[in-house]
Amino acid sequence: MLNLYDTATRTVRPLAMRDLGTVSLYVCGPTVYGPPHIGHGRSTLMYDILRRYLESTGLTVRHVSNITDIEDKIIERAAREGREWQEITAENEALWWQAMDAMGVLRPTDTPHATDYVEGMVELIGDLIDRDAAYVTDDGIYMSVKTVADYGLLTHQRLEDMLTGGGDREVFGAENKRDPADFALWKFTKPGEPSWSSRWGDGRPGWHSECVVMSLALLGEHFDLHTGGQDLKFPHHENERAQAVALGKGFANHWMHHAFVVDAEGEKMSKSLGNFTTLLDLVDTMDPRSYRLLLLQSHYRSPVSVNADTVGAAERALAGLDTFARRAAAAGVANVAADPTLVASFRDRMDDDLDTANAMALVFDAARRGNAAVDDGDLALASVLAASVHELCGAVGLVLKLADEVPADVLAKAAALDAARAAKDFATADQVRAELQADGWLVETTKSGTTVRR
Repeated sequence: MLNLYDTATRTVRPLAMRDLGTVSLYVCGPTVYGPPHIGHGRSTLMYDILRRYLESTGLTVRHVSNITDIEDKIIERAAREGREWQEITAENEALWWQAMDAMGVLRPTDTPHATDYVEGMVELIGDLIDRDAAYVTDDGIYMSVKTVADYGLLTHQRLEDMLTGGGDREVFGAENKRDPADFALWKFTKPGEPSWSSRWGDGRPGWHSECVVMSLALLGEHFDLHTGGQDLKFPHHENERAQAVALGKGFANHWMHHAFVVDAEGEKMSKSLGNFTTLLDLVDTMDPRSYRLLLLQSHYRSPVSVNADTVGAAERALAGLDTFARRAAAAGVANVAADPTLVASFRDRMDDDLDTANAMALVFDAARRGNAAVDDGDLALASVLAASVHELCGAVGLVLKLADEVPADVLAKAAALDAARAAKDFATADQVRAELQADGWLVETTKSGTTVRR
């Protein structure tokens, strides 16, 4: 059974399932006011790895991840650029899925859009008012956090010690609050802003009301796992949970939060510099699989540095796995089952708070032993190890490449390199190699000749 650190209890404990055989998972999705950034990549890849691993063990995962398509930053950008807010959200949601597809992230089972659930948000807010857990002011409706006895469960802080104002997204209307930590549930319409009708007046929902409504609508009460970045613990997740608790509803049974990406910003993106600031920059410049491997070689609760050096190192490690897969295939390995002992060891590590780094260490060791088996002509052992490497990589969404589509002109240069070497014209061979490398090709020369790959 998978054991995960639970933010609420501060313990590593079993991920219990409400419904036997099915994991109900809610992942906080993007606010689509701009292109996806590097931090978004960690979130989506991490929970894609989690989902794929769970499914590899035979479980079904009901994976819900929302699209926040109404929020202050969307409205601000639309006003600043003189465009319709729907144009902003449609454009950036398309960029989001483009990046997700390029990174090999599975589409969620459900992708609810906040604007499709406004009616449910209005109903929830009305119920909170009826229970005296929310109140109406001149500029909107606020949640009274003092009505939630265990407010602060996820931050493990007393109310008076926490940040006031509900976080940097909720400074709106601070002068109208009964308590500094109260947060906006509904914002009354301002000129030029999108709005929906309610019994209190036209307006739009606050950010924290969106996910609680969508998660409960699609997954129901007491769903298994709620996830997101550490920055979402407070105010967003704490405020989501507060609304459910105030209504007497069971909310998430387990809370999982991943650490930050650090050093992701740097010089302006360019292929010559090999750096990147958005996910689309990264997948355009590096092998998209390399970001997944970089995260697999880290622990999800530890910060990770994402830059050209770290992603490049992961790309080179990935090339080693690809090379083993190709060598094994070329050697004629048989279609056999993976080593059950190796699979069990891999799962033991994954089940220990998703210890992907040590799980992947087993994979790299298997590839090393597999290469040695190919060299020794031990096809029986090479076959088992190749099957194991493919199965374990597949369990975390890492697909190994058995071949690249190499353009004819590139193959011609590789042949020219070999011809120059055969003629002992090493200066020309080095020049051709440098040209191929400058174009982004990895060049490998062995006794059997030169191969090129991305």
